[in-house]
Amino acid sequence: MALFFKAPLDIEIRLEGEDTRQHVDVKGEKGRRESVPLYVDGESVKGSVTIRPRDGKRLEHLGIKVQFFGSIEMSHDRGMHDNFLSLAQELAAPAELRHPETFEFEFKNVEKQYESYLGINVKLRYYVRVTVLRRMADVVRDKDLWVYSYRMPPEGISSIKMDVGIEDCLHIEFEYSKSRYHLKDVIVGRIYFLLVRLKIKHMELSIIRRETVGSPPNQHNESDTLVRFEIMDGAPVRGETIPIRLFLGGFDLTPTFRDVNKKFSTRTFLSLVLIDEDARRYFKQSEIILYRQ
Repeated sequence: MALFFKAPLDIEIRLEGEDTRQHVDVKGEKGRRESVPLYVDGESVKGSVTIRPRDGKRLEHLGIKVQFFGSIEMSHDRGMHDNFLSLAQELAAPAELRHPETFEFEFKNVEKQYESYLGINVKLRYYVRVTVLRRMADVVRDKDLWVYSYRMPPEGISSIKMDVGIEDCLHIEFEYSKSRYHLKDVIVGRIYFLLVRLKIKHMELSIIRRETVGSPPNQHNESDTLVRFEIMDGAPVRGETIPIRLFLGGFDLTPTFRDVNKKFSTRTFLSLVLIDEDARRYFKQSEIILYRQ
């Protein structure tokens, strides 16, 4: 029978201005939603740590430290964290606690070079960790925060023009006004039917995020359909034009990630899908760049 020992102390981590700071709602352990305070690149991370001995007993410790980490965690490699950011401060030397004590900490002007990300197989996480060193077993508490990375928009605004064709059966041109969008942007485009000899039942536009983890030959790809938007129901005719207007602000999107710390990337695609009366599917994908503005 396994025995579980209750920690002889409580650790409370409070971030300065936490109650008034903007929060981000993210998926936590076991699918629960958690509200996490939001930070940006270059912002200081400061707060306080309160250590409370339990049951009024005196508590001996070998020191107390606080750390600030930025790490990349892979679901296929549990227990292995790649820390791209690691800062530490000593809060207290070895001593004995009889009453609750509070310690202040501050990590000034911290460079947070990547945006927080929670994907299918990878998590980019920032957190404060407090460790009370003990002879028997250290007591550790973590507190997560979320980071947004605001960047200048990529240069150049090029439109996307593609066509879908099946010889003597189908020829469709579709065009989007640009290939780069901020996360609250609007996708504007049109679909033009040049030749229609198939019995098209309906057509939909999807936004797909493709997550790539690792590097060849041990690379793993996984795709997730974030948005599915029906743009036509019924058979089109030759010469018909269907306008597209898709507001991105209502969807759970993330910026495009390019080879983050040589660990993972994410790419976003617009996928146009046509389905005929025999349930056959015809599709064409085009990559778009997403950024936070």
